[in-house]
Amino acid sequence: MRAAKGKAASAKESKEVSKAVEDKKVGKRKAAAKPDNAGKRQAKKGKAAKKDPNKPKRPPSAFFVFLEEFRKTFKKENPNVKAVSAVGKAGGAKWKSMSEAEKAPYEAKAAKKKGEYEKVMNAYNKKQESTANDVDEESDRSKSEVNDEDEEESGEEEEDEDEEDED
Repeated sequence: MRAAKGKAASAKESKEVSKAVEDKKVGKRKAAAKPDNAGKRQAKKGKAAKKDPNKPKRPPSAFFVFLEEFRKTFKKENPNVKAVSAVGKAGGAKWKSMSEAEKAPYEAKAAKKKGEYEKVMNAYNKKQESTANDVDEESDRSKSEVNDEDEEESGEEEEDEDEEDED
């Protein structure tokens, strides 16, 4: 059926569609109703654990090791270009055009940094586990001590009340 309509029919349909769009533009626009995602976002933010400032940073990939050197040369060649995006685009294009042999030194540097990061991260994790165990033991002790003290105090108060009743 559609093939039989031809250009005239399709032009008529497009005018109807454009009228519908124009009708929407006429008059004041109402603000779109916002879904209740704002409440969900705040809940997620509240639940997220705070980042530890002592945690080691992840090592750069081979591309970012390359980009560090590329930035220096790019800025010397193009001192007028200030946009970070321009440097990134040029670096990405250069990285894609490089062969595996040209990328090898950057990958080696990245692997070396990754090894160092893993050592530091293992030490950090061991430190975190030891401090977490110490905190857990203290909190367990304090809970039991608090419960014992509460029981002793409530027992003493009952004895005091009994003695007052006898007088």
